[in-house]
Amino acid sequence: MTIYDELVARGLIAQVTNEEEIKKLINEGKATFYIGFDCTADSLTAGHFMALTLMKRLQMAGNKPIALIGGGTTMIGDPSGRTDMRKMLTREDIDHNAECFKRQMERFIDFSDGKALMLNNADWLLDLNYVELLREVGACFSVNNMLRAECYKQRMEKGLSFLEFNYMIMQSYDFYHMFQHYDCNLEFGGDDQWSNMLGGTELIRRKLGKDAHAMTITLLTDSQGKKMGKTAGNAVWLDPNKTSPFEFYQYWRNVGDADVLKCIRMLTFLPIEEIEKMDSWEGAQLNEAKDILAYELTQMVHGTEEADKAREASKALFAGGANSENVPCHKLSDDDFKDGKVDILQILVSAGLTASRAEARRAVQQGGVSVNGDKVADPFTSYEKDAFAEEFLLKKGKKSFCKIEA
Repeated sequence: MTIYDELVARGLIAQVTNEEEIKKLINEGKATFYIGFDCTADSLTAGHFMALTLMKRLQMAGNKPIALIGGGTTMIGDPSGRTDMRKMLTREDIDHNAECFKRQMERFIDFSDGKALMLNNADWLLDLNYVELLREVGACFSVNNMLRAECYKQRMEKGLSFLEFNYMIMQSYDFYHMFQHYDCNLEFGGDDQWSNMLGGTELIRRKLGKDAHAMTITLLTDSQGKKMGKTAGNAVWLDPNKTSPFEFYQYWRNVGDADVLKCIRMLTFLPIEEIEKMDSWEGAQLNEAKDILAYELTQMVHGTEEADKAREASKALFAGGANSENVPCHKLSDDDFKDGKVDILQILVSAGLTASRAEARRAVQQGGVSVNGDKVADPFTSYEKDAFAEEFLLKKGKKSFCKIEA
């Protein structure tokens, strides 16, 4: 099976500009391809996972990845998939986030001996002269075509700023610049980036008279069509200080029955033949598949030792042994206490198990909250600091645990 055939078999390919040319490039290991990562936070998320694993797969097949850190484009803000304008970040925040991204990417991509490049588009975008840019590339973009792009259409009713309208031009310029200076001949991105990516291939064709290629990867969604990678309203982070290895493991352990095999196919490096044998799995076997998914991904992100700990803690907790040694721990602050006490709703919110006190109240009233195995029935239940001197194991629902300290 060629690498392109494997990508198809794993359900990763959404759209391509020229399938035969792209097949030839990546099957022969002749693609120098890039994926862009805007630095909107100080950690990559589970939503970036597919892009990282795709880069790894293609590198293993002899192709050369370029991880493009969006130090410049982050200052504009990508309107794709947004109903409002992104928060404006300072240059210092963006530079800090870029450094965090670099450290995390090195777990997936081999940057040694020229096998991959890590670039930052701030190095060329921030030095551009606006009038010169307009004269160089402005005539290559049709406003009519831009307004038909999905990333802009969805924003027209609520308002699209001129700042964000420039994003397609900036992303297209990235491809144009790297095509000339780094022999980059292929761009990958999420399926919601298709219009921006076509802008790059068209700019290269019109300015240089040469062909460049683009391919989008399928967005990771659940069986209801919602993007995966969020829990309790928050992103699932690759940084262990933001999402612990146990929480990361539990997120994937808790995916729906209808989604687990798709996730294994798209995200893990298990052989296709092995995955195909799982297609007939049902019932308890699907739980085994979820454990395989969670372990494989946690091992990739956090290493074997942390994956082993997360698996052991999960099995102990759900088997009733309540071995909480590797369960995430949250320390309450003094602000959580009022008159020397903290109520159960504040504990749930502070620990991140619920997004609000209203959600916490519903969880308690529905019988979904327990402390050390005892159900909490009253949403007004409060605890003094002494209650946290010994183990205080908070559980919400069937699958969310946290040790609480004060």
